[in-house]
Amino acid sequence: MASSLLTTPSQTLAPTPSAARARGSSPPAAAQVSFSSPRLPARRALRVRASVAIEKEVPENEAPTTFLREDGSGAGSGSVRERFEGMIRRVQGEICAALEEADGSGKRFVEDVWSRPGGGGGISRVLQDGNVFEKAGVNVSVVYGVMPPDAYRAAKGAAKNGAADGHKAGPVPFFAAGISSVLHPKNPFAPTLHFNYRYFETDAPKDVPGAPRSWWFGGGTDLTPSYLIEEDVKHFHSVQKQACDKFDPSFYPRFKKWCDDYFYIKHRNERRGLGGIFFDDLNDYDQDMLLNFATECAGSVIPAYLPIIERRKDTPFNEEQKAWQQVRRGRYVEFNLVYDRGTTFGLKTGGRIESILVSLPLTARWEYDHKPEEGSEEWKLLDACINPKEWL
Repeated sequence: MASSLLTTPSQTLAPTPSAARARGSSPPAAAQVSFSSPRLPARRALRVRASVAIEKEVPENEAPTTFLREDGSGAGSGSVRERFEGMIRRVQGEICAALEEADGSGKRFVEDVWSRPGGGGGISRVLQDGNVFEKAGVNVSVVYGVMPPDAYRAAKGAAKNGAADGHKAGPVPFFAAGISSVLHPKNPFAPTLHFNYRYFETDAPKDVPGAPRSWWFGGGTDLTPSYLIEEDVKHFHSVQKQACDKFDPSFYPRFKKWCDDYFYIKHRNERRGLGGIFFDDLNDYDQDMLLNFATECAGSVIPAYLPIIERRKDTPFNEEQKAWQQVRRGRYVEFNLVYDRGTTFGLKTGGRIESILVSLPLTARWEYDHKPEEGSEEWKLLDACINPKEWL
């Protein structure tokens, strides 16, 4: 899943061409696009299908000790909510510190803190134009309130009426917390990484008698290289398997296949990358066990990824290899904006458009009818995206 848990409804992506095309000239063979995030409109509230007002986030000068409140949102109780928030905020700090060191540019993550009047808030951190990373975003959010029924369906994959017993669902009280990150290196031989770990609760939807309270965990870590280097992919998958095996030996094969299936770009008949692990709606185990599992997975990000970055960040490359990286990043954009379930949920619950668009690379490329030569290194990567492999 891409980016933060929340984004802003009714926003459109505003791609700006890197070079203006002269009037009347023929269309170029490839389009390279630079993605910039549109600013939020200056109004106090947005609406989702004119049914539930979504309040605009409020910038804050510094992060609070907790985004939870004492009025039942989970603060001070030792609850799963409180422990999960503590975990994601600790992991955010650890990963940002490790990435700054690996980048070696002396640049620091820029931090934006925001709150939601309806409940909760988040911390967005971005490092851009470093020595190693073109763009690295690490976001956390802890939000609660009510969501419209179409957002509930997007979050839960519920039936179309979103209700129990055939009743039409009303606004749904919810709690959602998560950490989400996308890391785009400059070097074409250094892979992009995405990870996201989240915890969700909903209370009974209004107007649905007897609907139960529910909770679930979701998340995963996946690798998206532009070139297939088996040493790197096997290392990455071995770390995912080690984390899974500490809890259940069935987790890795189950969640590896889930990842391959989830990150499928249907209109291209290929996967976004070379997989990893992915799970969602997970609540059929002990709650504490799943909290510990999510914590273990989040803690495995750095050992899974940074050794690969250290090996590949200085690999020489040419213009053709950089162009192929940009083509693959185009696929990344397509999946995130067309299929990603987290994006769908975020667009229907309100929040920060900057936090969702942080998942997009600075630049991407679309070439008309681009097909790599069979047997080439580019073809090998594409073949692995079309035909998922068992790496271990």
